[in-house]
Amino acid sequence: MKLAAFAEDAAIAGVAGYVGTKVMEPVSMKLYSLESEAARKQEDEARPGPPYELAARKLNDGLNLGLDDAKLQRLGMAFHYGLAVSWAPLYEVLRRRTRMAPVTAGITTGAAMSVIADEMLTPRLGFSAPNRAYPLVTHLRGFLAHLAFGVAVAGVTEAAWALLRRRP
Repeated sequence: MKLAAFAEDAAIAGVAGYVGTKVMEPVSMKLYSLESEAARKQEDEARPGPPYELAARKLNDGLNLGLDDAKLQRLGMAFHYGLAVSWAPLYEVLRRRTRMAPVTAGITTGAAMSVIADEMLTPRLGFSAPNRAYPLVTHLRGFLAHLAFGVAVAGVTEAAWALLRRRP
């Protein structure tokens, strides 16, 4: 791949990751609202806070940065969107290096993010309570929301590639 095409794909992935997050958030909130009161209560009691905020606080404390609450909130959002933007290129790799169809590659991207980032890394790094502290419906909601992320990444990427006449 030529440098210009690589740069275009990097820019597309950034936009796709951002849009994917904007799609994922309301999907997650809607699914949360459909959960039973008991499941929401169990999750809320187990959850130490939004993972991206916990990551920002750990970095701040570990490096003695002395950030105030407003800067911590911005750093947390940088973690939140940064993960999405850095994950979106997986979709491009799947489409360019395999024979996966767009929807399949999108679902795979979202599923991988859910399993690796949410289910494995987030609790391991202490950005959430252990997985077993949450009801099963919490994990299912997260998985479905990440599938929405992946499909949105697919849509943005495919649209951009179509406009640039660079679809695989």
